[in-house]
Amino acid sequence: MKRIRFERIMAVAFALIVALQLMAQDDAQVTVVKVKASKMSAPVECTVVVPAEYTDPECQDTQYPVLYLLHGHGGDHKAWISKKPELPDVASQYGVIIVCPDGRNSWYWDSPINAESQFETFIVTDLVTFIDNHFRTIPEAGMRAITGLSMGGHGSLFLALRHPDVFGSCGSMSGGVDIRPFPNNWNMKDALGEYESNRAVWDSHTVIELVKGLTTEQNIVFECGVDDFFIEVNRNLHKALVDAKIKHDYTERPGSHTWEYWCNALDYQMLFFSKAFDASMSE
Repeated sequence: MKRIRFERIMAVAFALIVALQLMAQDDAQVTVVKVKASKMSAPVECTVVVPAEYTDPECQDTQYPVLYLLHGHGGDHKAWISKKPELPDVASQYGVIIVCPDGRNSWYWDSPINAESQFETFIVTDLVTFIDNHFRTIPEAGMRAITGLSMGGHGSLFLALRHPDVFGSCGSMSGGVDIRPFPNNWNMKDALGEYESNRAVWDSHTVIELVKGLTTEQNIVFECGVDDFFIEVNRNLHKALVDAKIKHDYTERPGSHTWEYWCNALDYQMLFFSKAFDASMSE
């Protein structure tokens, strides 16, 4: 009986040691930084995930591509790491730095009416510069990707298509890629004003309108669940890109506006971005 009890104690102790080691490994891979925003009064918190090898002395000269991963409305910079805790494993598997900025409920625009909601400038200029200066990145557009869910899906395509010199690849998961059918939802009018009296502003801040005259050679991937309330606007974006002969990958799968769908979708998009990074490296 005593031997059995001793073995159980030792088993529990071993499991605890392993758990602590894993926690320590994750802590080494995940950090939170505060980044100064040039057009806003307060700094913005961001979660940064690096590959496990990043701190290995043998890899101290290695540089990495970067994925900027945006959260949805009501989320924050901790949303992705809390809902997909294996994000450090993803960073290690693909050899990529993952950056999750806090976008508040901004829709990632520079708001024309709210001076404290200037997130296009923050991400495209302030954050990218900070990450390149403080982490071992490959500071080229072809080695940067940006994607996100819902509000973040709109934000990632909006920012990338407007700034192809910054992001060589972009994606969206269940993105609100045409905001105009939802004029009273998700704090959008707080940033853009009422839709009826500011239609031109809304037109200029929605992704689907950016397709007109688009000549980008970026790698574009987006998707939406067939039961999602954003499915029609995603289908419309797909059609607009096809009509404009803009190369892209578009997928519909069973699912709705849920974390289960987005966590699964990210796995597919990571493969897409990894191939894009490899192609950029070989050029």
